[in-house]
Amino acid sequence: MNSKLVMNGPVVLIRGAGEQASGVGWALAKAGFRVVMTEVAEPLMVRWPVCFGTAIEEGRWKVEEITACRIASPTSDCETAWKAGEIPVLVDPDLKTLPELNPSILVDAIMAKRNMGTKQSMAPLTIGLGPGFTAGEDVDVVIETNRGHHLGRIIYSGPAQPNTGIPGEVKGISKERVVYSTKTGVFKAKRAIGEQVLAGDCLGEIEDGIEKTEVVSLINGVLRGLLRTNTQISENVKIGDIDPRGNEEYCWTISEKARAIGAAVLLCILECGIISPLRLKG
Repeated sequence: MNSKLVMNGPVVLIRGAGEQASGVGWALAKAGFRVVMTEVAEPLMVRWPVCFGTAIEEGRWKVEEITACRIASPTSDCETAWKAGEIPVLVDPDLKTLPELNPSILVDAIMAKRNMGTKQSMAPLTIGLGPGFTAGEDVDVVIETNRGHHLGRIIYSGPAQPNTGIPGEVKGISKERVVYSTKTGVFKAKRAIGEQVLAGDCLGEIEDGIEKTEVVSLINGVLRGLLRTNTQISENVKIGDIDPRGNEEYCWTISEKARAIGAAVLLCILECGIISPLRLKG
């Protein structure tokens, strides 16, 4: 098998390059699509080791053998990246480069729980992930992102399930596994992703210029996600993710949820007749 990724299919623009977006980008790139991703200048990514958006700060970033590279201009840089078997990522949250990219497919994977401006007219096929989208109105298709029986369901009419505001259960534990900020300030990490932590352990501190406030784990488990140190945050922002299963491997690989969503998007594209699966590798 050729180790170099062949990306010569239709252009897929993915809004967002966080955890779930990266699962989608990974699946579509493996299938041969020319994937390009957009992000904000300073993305907040708790599970940054498995996010192609990490390339915004690092310049290049690899997730499960697929490399993303930050680009400045889509006009020439995208083709260069695709020929190298890489996913180009650029800072363009408002999609000012949409006319240049001219995608066949647009996937809104920002996961903001609301539509941040995506319209059906932006591409021949538009797909929205999770709550905030209505299939047949603001996008063509919606993919269910809520954990459980309907995860990955392809919705051709109507919305996804409403946002519950409660993290999905992992080993019977829900909201306690996710750590949020209690105030605005600069986050200083004191632990590292992949470490085993106990309930009450200090994961980091938030400095607001007056005092330091500790951020602690509420459960035992492996630290699967943690914001990078010196990140500016506001109140009630997700800071960390503790996995009660305790398996360190899960910290460095795409989650089952992101894989399911990525597979659903790929199936949706094939089902909508954008391209034949026999032509993907060309």
